[in-house]
Amino acid sequence: MSSIPLGRTDDATRRTPAEPPAVREPRHVPLAHVVRAGVIEGVHHGTAVVLAADGRVAFQAGDIEVAFYPRSALKPLQAVALLRAGLPLDGELLSLAAASHSGQERHLAGARRILDQAGLTEEELRNVPDLPYGAAQRDAWLRDGGVPTRLAQNCSGKHAAMLLTARLRGWPLEDYLDPAHPLQRLIAATVEDLTGQRVAQVTVDGCGAPLFSVSPHGLARALARIASAPMDTPEGRVASALRAYPEMASGTDRDVARLMRAVPGLIAKDGFEGVQVAALPDGRAVAVKIADGADRARMPVTAAALAHCGIDPGVLAEFATSPVHGGGTTVGSLHTTGALALTPPAT
Repeated sequence: MSSIPLGRTDDATRRTPAEPPAVREPRHVPLAHVVRAGVIEGVHHGTAVVLAADGRVAFQAGDIEVAFYPRSALKPLQAVALLRAGLPLDGELLSLAAASHSGQERHLAGARRILDQAGLTEEELRNVPDLPYGAAQRDAWLRDGGVPTRLAQNCSGKHAAMLLTARLRGWPLEDYLDPAHPLQRLIAATVEDLTGQRVAQVTVDGCGAPLFSVSPHGLARALARIASAPMDTPEGRVASALRAYPEMASGTDRDVARLMRAVPGLIAKDGFEGVQVAALPDGRAVAVKIADGADRARMPVTAAALAHCGIDPGVLAEFATSPVHGGGTTVGSLHTTGALALTPPAT
């Protein structure tokens, strides 16, 4: 699919992107240890990059210029593209448009409201039917006899917003996920604009939408632009929505929402396969990729990276480690390696 010409559009010509990131085997480094009773039981490799407010790389571990798929961490960028195309959402519904939501009733109701604005129903959605993403919501859904639906799937807010944008622009609805569709071409151009680099590869995400490969460095740069943008710009509107309604972008008890509540001004988005990105209003930003896709290492590594941004480690303490259990008790922990230490270990 990478042979499809992405091009540029009049709606997203803010900068000329550099060359695409390299497509090669990533050079990841050990970022987290799983320790059980004093023995290292497992090692999670990965890549982390920290940007200073002026955009320079302040810290890196691993391969920050290799091509990778950000998965749902791209959703804030996709939301910017939709606003550039005229999407008339703000506040909680805009946060939902950038969400991997848990499937709470507020999320389902919000997706219905977006579809209502377009005069459409769940039948027009083209995302993959699924159960709610949140564990509690999924269990309750199954207890009530629920089956996988497109509305319950965690990307339904984004897909509803895509349909509303296409309807308002007079674009076809039935093929809005085709990479050659005007909407997806605009999203690709916006991803290139915000990351500052050309897309390396195009494939299909889990929900059925086109997925664009950039680098961890490019992803961090994009979220820094969103987080630091004036509030009256599409980027600034997305940042404001995420800050004001973090639970709509994830779920009430999700770690991403808790992180945004713990660090004033921070915006953050997770993605499948161990991806996390976060940025502050002054442009400081981090991007994390866990090589084996393990979600349990994602937040501890992110917390360590955010400490390099100058955030008080005490504020990040609840995210910095996770327990390892045995026989119903805590027998160890997952914690980051010396590669992420604020002060490098002596050699």
